[in-house]
Amino acid sequence: MKYDAVALGEYLIDFTPYGLSDAGQPLYERNPGGAPVNVAAALAKLGKKAGFIGKVGEDPFGRYLRQALLEMSVAADGLVFTKEAHTTMAFVHLDANGERSFHFARQPGADQLLSEQDIHWSMLENTRIFHFGSLLMTAEPSYTATVRAVQAARKNGALISFDPNYRASLWTDESRARHTIHTGLGMADLVKVSEEELFFLTGTRDPEAASKQLTEGHPIQLLLVTAGTTAPITG
Repeated sequence: MKYDAVALGEYLIDFTPYGLSDAGQPLYERNPGGAPVNVAAALAKLGKKAGFIGKVGEDPFGRYLRQALLEMSVAADGLVFTKEAHTTMAFVHLDANGERSFHFARQPGADQLLSEQDIHWSMLENTRIFHFGSLLMTAEPSYTATVRAVQAARKNGALISFDPNYRASLWTDESRARHTIHTGLGMADLVKVSEEELFFLTGTRDPEAASKQLTEGHPIQLLLVTAGTTAPITG
């Protein structure tokens, strides 16, 4: 099977705020989540052939996530199950200004247990674009699985897309996170970062100077910086 794009990464349950119960307690709605799988879902919605590689728990949440993939018309051949850990969960909190914060139930989560043996290698041999993020690079064996997958996709001629999607609470320390994300940048052709991530990675507040620093330090062909309501910076 030929794919326009294959994404690899975390696939989890987002519990998002859904008002208050009659007793005044917060209610949460269950939704599929994970930045890489969102990319695959968006492309499928645009009529592209998209696939996903990841790991979920052998539990009701994991089975729900597989069904969600199929309903989104994303190929689920690369989704594997494990009994060794539960499906990762993220509880989304909103402050008074509507800004999001996340609390993750991931110690470890099933996504972190993705190994080289779990990878559906034929998907990487037959895709035009391979997309990944940094959250599977927070631990082993998913770190090595991610790097090997990127290498395999590139060897087979795929364009490599990377979204760091930095979440501080999931890393043991900032320096390790920064080093690991730079490893991802060094393997990517197309990169999407936020302004906050740009500052985190470069220490430079000026978006143009920071963008230049990243593109000169890595073989990035296109860098997109999300900047709120302003136009993305490309370079």
